[in-house]
This record gives sequence, C-alpha cells and structure tokens, in this order.
Amino acid sequence: MLQTYEAVLQPNGRLQFLDLVAVPTRTPRRVLVTFTEEFVAGDAALCGAALSEPVLAQDWQREEEDVAWAHLQPVK
Repeated sequence: MLQTYEAVLQPNGRLQFLDLVAVPTRTPRRVLVTFTEEFVAGDAALCGAALSEPVLAQDWQREEEDVAWAHLQPVK
C-alpha cells in the first residue's frame, strides 16, 4: 500500500518528515519525491486540497457540470 507523507529536504540531503512519528524500517525503502516551489512552515503548509483546487476549478466551470448539478439548485 502506498502512503504519502509531507517532508522537507534539508540542505544536507536529510528528509525531515513533518507529521510522521518515526516509522522503523528493517530494510531500505523506495520513495518518490516531488519538489514544490519552497517550504512553507506552519499552518500555511501545502496540502493536496490547496494544490488541486486550480485544476478542479477548471472542471467545475464547465457547462456539463452546471447541467449535472442543476437538480440541486433552487428553482429560479
């Protein structure tokens, strides 16, 4: 099972996991790393919802979406 954790790559090459209690591993583990613009500390940390919003907004603005959700809108 794949699991995703937020981490900061330190200048010395060490990964510092932000919200993860150290998980012991007995063997080397393969990881995938995605670099973002820069590290933002605290409550402003990047999250999946914030990153996907612009892409979802494009989809939400399509006419097909308006038609699909019209039954939930009050009668005009």
